[in-house]
Amino acid sequence: MSDPLGLTPLLQYTPHYKPKLCLNSLCQVSDPEGQTPIATPTMSLPPITISAFYKFVTIDDCEALRVSLLDLCQRHGIKGTILLATEGINGTISGRAEDLRAVLAALRSDARFAGLVTKESYAGDHPFQRLKVKIKPEIVTFGAPEADPSLHVGTYVAPQNWNALINQPDVVVIDTRNAYEVVIGSFPGALDPQTKAFSEFQDFAKSHLNPGQHPKVAMFCTGGIRCEKASAYLLSLGFPEVYHLEGGILKYLETVPPEQSLWQGECFVFDERVALEHGVQPGTHRPCPDCGFPLSAAGNIEAQCPNCS
Repeated sequence: MSDPLGLTPLLQYTPHYKPKLCLNSLCQVSDPEGQTPIATPTMSLPPITISAFYKFVTIDDCEALRVSLLDLCQRHGIKGTILLATEGINGTISGRAEDLRAVLAALRSDARFAGLVTKESYAGDHPFQRLKVKIKPEIVTFGAPEADPSLHVGTYVAPQNWNALINQPDVVVIDTRNAYEVVIGSFPGALDPQTKAFSEFQDFAKSHLNPGQHPKVAMFCTGGIRCEKASAYLLSLGFPEVYHLEGGILKYLETVPPEQSLWQGECFVFDERVALEHGVQPGTHRPCPDCGFPLSAAGNIEAQCPNCS
């Protein structure tokens, strides 16, 4: 991977937690209204559906919404976590398909969450021990109030148009994920900000990017939420053209045929699958049993972990 900005070597990974989810498959079905309908379980699908979603929108009644969502989810036997902040909502919840449908329908009946897009996956049992609905300062921690995707956000680029964009010589391509994610896969030529936490992206942008020298910036992340905030931040700094991959790497791997794909390696995910490859199928990496760092399944993983050595 090229490093035109002269970034320093890979920082040592400091894990924040060990992945605990175990999702058997990731399935997303397009919908003409931009929503993702939940499939009715059949004999070929496990009984539990996991739904992940987010939306940046102003919420001025977080506590009332928290109480309402907690009651709604409890009545439907839902487990997982929903984060609320004045900037929006971010959640991953699990339950029977009909119960998730009811919860998401109630959410979408609120004008603020109309058109809420979800990604569905399936498991034999709940991947969460309990239900949590929490109020946080941010739904994805960044620490820059000026990075408000509900006010301005970069230009979305559909996966089928992504290759043409990043092949343009005047476009600076940036992987907004953390270093331990980037190390197992990325797009060729993408800059690695060498971050241990997403909030460090601000320092990278201020020290390595300049609106005059880098007028066109294209960014990508796992599922899209970090690029929403990163693109808003660059716009607040005066960058004239900011683009980001719609649906993130996962949508790219799902929809772009392998023979047309520019993706190299695997995509780190925050569950026990560790990494995914084309077709959003499980990859070959496994977590280090001591620290959770993603390791190739080949060889003795305890002996080869660079984070533990």
